[in-house]
Formats: sequence, C-alpha cells, structure tokens
Amino acid sequence: MTQELKLHTYFDQWMKLYKLDAVRPVTYRKYEMTHRQLVGLVPDLKMSELSRLTYQQLLNDYAETHERQTVMDFHRHIKSALIDALEEGLIDRDPTRKAIIKGTPHRKHKVKFLSQHEVQDLLNILVLDEGVNWDYFILLTAKTGLRFAEALAVTPKDFDFAHQYLNISKTWDYKSVESGFAPTKNKSSVRKVQLDWQTVIQFSQLTKGLPENEPIFVRSKVYNDTVNHYLERLCKKANIPVISVHGLRHTHASLLLYAGVSIASVARRLGHSNMTTTQQTYLHIIQELENQDNDKVMKHLASLI
Repeated sequence: MTQELKLHTYFDQWMKLYKLDAVRPVTYRKYEMTHRQLVGLVPDLKMSELSRLTYQQLLNDYAETHERQTVMDFHRHIKSALIDALEEGLIDRDPTRKAIIKGTPHRKHKVKFLSQHEVQDLLNILVLDEGVNWDYFILLTAKTGLRFAEALAVTPKDFDFAHQYLNISKTWDYKSVESGFAPTKNKSSVRKVQLDWQTVIQFSQLTKGLPENEPIFVRSKVYNDTVNHYLERLCKKANIPVISVHGLRHTHASLLLYAGVSIASVARRLGHSNMTTTQQTYLHIIQELENQDNDKVMKHLASLI
C-alpha cells in the first residue's frame, strides 16, 4: 500500500528512476549518501506520516551534526523527490514548505599552503631521473595548481609543448570501483594551463614513448591517501610544513596572488566557476595584499605634497 511506503524507500526508488545515469556519477553518489542518511535518521517514517512538523524534525536532527550548507543540500535532494510525490498523488501536501534550515556553526577551514622558499625546498628533493613516479605528479601539481583528479587524468596528448600549455578537459574517477575518465568539475574547469619552459622540457622528456591517450600516472587503482602519505614523507624530509596534494593547489594560487597576478587570472587558471570562489578561498591573502596596496596609496599621496 502507498500509505505504508516509507520515506527512504520512496527516495531510493525516485533517485534510481530519475537520477541514475542522468547525472554525473559523483553527483549520484551524493543522492546515495542522502538515502543512507534517511535510513539512519528515519528508518520507519512512512510517507503517510509526513508533515511540516515531522519533516522539520528530520532536518533538525540532521543539522545537529552538519553545517548549514550541507543541510541545505540534504533538504534540496529530499524536496525534489517529495515534489514529484505530490504531483503523483502519493502525498496530499508539501511537507517541505517553509522549512527552516539550521546547522552547526561554520568552521573556518584553514587553507594550508607553503611559502615560495618551502616550495623550492620540496622541489629540490624530488627524484626526476627515474621515469614516471609520484615525484613528477607532485611537480605537475605544484607548477599548475591542478585538482587531484585532473592531474591523474593527464595524458601525453594533453600537452602542447610547442605552445607551452596543458589542455585540461577531463578528470580521472579514482573513487569508483571501475576507475576511468570523467567530466571536469564544471564547464570553467575545461581550460588551457600555461606552462613554464622548465616544466615543458621535463614533461616532454618524460612522455616520450608513452601511450598518447592513457593517463601518465595511473597504472593501477589510485587512492588519494596514498599520494598524500607520500607527500607527507617528502615534506618531512625537506623539513617543511606537511601539506596535502590539495594543499599544493592552494600553494600555487597563493604564490600567484602574492606575485601580483589578478584574481581573475588565478580563477581561470584554477578552473573556478567564478571569481567569488577564488575570493572566498583566499580571502586572508587578498586582505593582506589590500593592506599593502593601501600603504602604497598613502605613500604615493604623501609624496604629492
């Protein structure tokens, strides 16, 4: 009976019918996560028992251990399913109407990055004379600011050594059981990343003889933790702060900002969908640079007297 249909059962049927193969695998996994949360939070809640009160209680329970933005995403998933349920006559009113989104206080995520001197110390200990290895992967990430999945997907054919750029048009879905090429995070992530002449020489030598359309760094199943642990050992060996591979991306962007590169250019190089993302991520650096600019303005104005 429809009246006995449980919420998590309906959501499971709905996401398989409307979302499976219609959205990217990484997006579908988020729907699967929402389903698992429903099973854990309200294993016995029936569709017939849904009301604004029971739905708000569900959101409140989820919000006890999640930040507001995460709760908002959770709410959007369920709301989409319940709007369809309403149109199908499975429920007679929208229980998500006027829902209040709560959440735990937003944690300030500290952006870890290395100074230019520390990056140089790291690059100095890389072993780059033994063919393809994780040292080359770390070099590429530090020099380009690529996301982990983007760097894994790089093939020899993606390099345009004559014009000194790297074409980013795909990622490597390392999280799936059957790994393979996948789309980029967003349309802005499809981009050409300019390369310095040293990197061009290093990778033109490295990629000689390698299959043109196969990822350079993927030989078997790859785990993010494996590369991060390797990078951790290198950082300790170089006597510099320990950062992750994603930290190298932050480092790349930070060094460019300190060098005076515009926010717009940094955003394009990183593949951000808009400059707001860049500004929010590197707010502390931007504010520091603005303070330096203010000092320059005051000194200039004072010199006019």
